[in-house]
Amino acid sequence: MNIHFTAFKKVCSNRLKLNLFLLTKLPMVFFSGIKLKEFSNEKSITTVNYKWINQNPFNSIYFAVLSMAAELSTGLLAFGNIYKRKPKVSMLVIKMESFFYKKAVGKISFICKDGLAIEEAIEKAIAYNNATPITCTSIGINEQNEIVAKFIIEWSFKSKPR
Repeated sequence: MNIHFTAFKKVCSNRLKLNLFLLTKLPMVFFSGIKLKEFSNEKSITTVNYKWINQNPFNSIYFAVLSMAAELSTGLLAFGNIYKRKPKVSMLVIKMESFFYKKAVGKISFICKDGLAIEEAIEKAIAYNNATPITCTSIGINEQNEIVAKFIIEWSFKSKPR
């Protein structure tokens, strides 16, 4: 595990620091109202509430906002594992697939449980010094615990030259 993961987790657990990070690095996430509910080396849960700023014309959450919340649930796990790492590791979304099952209204939570697999992929990228892909899944559930959407996001990690 990245020895700096705990430091990144501290940033994420401080609401002010996390909001500053989101505002400066991911402003659309900040403005759309996506929040981090839970974060560990194993899983991440993000939430988004239906409101005026993230609505579509059909009175539900716009699919792009759902995509951001799902990507953030996987991306924070990845970023935590490359945070302040030596050698540096780059991360890139190379593919995304989405499935929508129900209208997204109310509070939607996106859960990704791929933290350990992400960590393993990053370790391989460093050990073999080549691009290493990993497929992550983020499931969006509503307040009734029904699946609203499923996102499959493929990340690629590559160790930067030393």
